[in-house]
Amino acid sequence: MKQNVYFVSGIDTDAGKSYATAFIAREWNRAGRRTITQKFIQTGNVGHSEDIDLHRRIMGIPFTEEDEKGWTMPEIFSYPASPLLASRIDNRAIDFRKIKEATERLSERYDAVLLEGAGGLMVPLTKELLTIDYIAREGYPLIFVTSGKLGSINHTLLSFEAIQRRGITLDTVAYNLYPPVEDKTIQNDTMEFIREYLGKHFPETGFVLVPELQTK
Repeated sequence: MKQNVYFVSGIDTDAGKSYATAFIAREWNRAGRRTITQKFIQTGNVGHSEDIDLHRRIMGIPFTEEDEKGWTMPEIFSYPASPLLASRIDNRAIDFRKIKEATERLSERYDAVLLEGAGGLMVPLTKELLTIDYIAREGYPLIFVTSGKLGSINHTLLSFEAIQRRGITLDTVAYNLYPPVEDKTIQNDTMEFIREYLGKHFPETGFVLVPELQTK
């Protein structure tokens, strides 16, 4: 597989990973870098990924051939929970080989694949495997989504330590401005702190602002 697959994770389930994934894909496509998104495990849905629906709306494109084939949504579980719990409730193990094969097909067809995770960076996939360990095992560079909501700075810095300890390449930090807030004091201060922290500890890491997006 070409090394053109980027894993997208974040501080928690409400970090705005889907918005950030779609925004980055849209911008890369506009810049001439043919990009597709994949939801590697979708929970809380049956038969179809609502996150892929959101991606396509923000990207401004119709469903693709790869969507129709199911390659962009290879594993879907009905209960809205961690992949570990959702797979247990559906009484079906996660098929990691199926996921990897779908990712490889996308990698062969596109310049870049944005592989959106489920929940936050430390969410369990199985009893033995956390999302962050899956990223490290596969060697994917990471696009990490955070925001300026209260408490995010703590979660972000803890995540950075875990990323560094596992030797994961932190490619980009995506700072999500959605949903909008009236008082931007915390949002602005958190953004400044994180940018300075990256400059000191992750100087090669990019920083992207994810604006408020039209999702309808």
